[in-house]
Amino acid sequence: MRALFLLLFSVIFLWSRPLTVAVAANVSYAVKDLIQTYRQKDPKSDIRVIVGSSGKLAAQIRHGAPFDLFLSADMGYPLALYHDKLGLEKPKTYAKGVLALLSVRHKKLSNDLHTLLSAAIKKIAVANPKTAPYGKAAREALQNAKIYERVKPKLIYGESVSQTLVYTLRVADAGLVAKSALFSPKLRRFREGKEWVEVDSRLYSPIEQGAVLLNPEGKDFYDFLFSPAAQHIFKAYGYRQP
Repeated sequence: MRALFLLLFSVIFLWSRPLTVAVAANVSYAVKDLIQTYRQKDPKSDIRVIVGSSGKLAAQIRHGAPFDLFLSADMGYPLALYHDKLGLEKPKTYAKGVLALLSVRHKKLSNDLHTLLSAAIKKIAVANPKTAPYGKAAREALQNAKIYERVKPKLIYGESVSQTLVYTLRVADAGLVAKSALFSPKLRRFREGKEWVEVDSRLYSPIEQGAVLLNPEGKDFYDFLFSPAAQHIFKAYGYRQP
């Protein structure tokens, strides 16, 4: 009888617990729209979102964090988890990220990044390249633009690309951020060509954002990410199609 009770309790717990989705910081701006659209077909769905840098979320998964699905800012972390038997299916690219240069103070922006050499720009916010794929892309872009060593003393690092955005808005003169953030309701007032520009995509490797399924409970939402409805949302937030 006790064993039957425990079994029933486990089934009820698994049935009632929320779906937990770990998302890279850049996806946090689009995830509300994704969930809202998903609930049109599953109104009773209970989805919990955990936001962080891809590297830190991957580390939490390795230490047993009960996530059902992981939306990374690159493909490297999901593939590593899959190869270590922590993912149920081989990861797939759900969107391609885009790097943007944002400044709410300096109005003469150029997507060749040489504007960052200006003496008027004393602090440049970037994400930590060790844990945030957008930080890695930012460093690569600065290196390929042949200005990394010259601007390195100006760099201040955010733990994630969302923290980098906060630094860009509050303390830095400019920042290399996720383009997706600029389509969030609070930041749509900033204009392309004025406060922000896209960074030349030839300066950094494609940001292939990968999703990995961690538990069977996340399968339906995982499949939804690749549906036309979800892809339309990603496009609306400035991502490129997979």
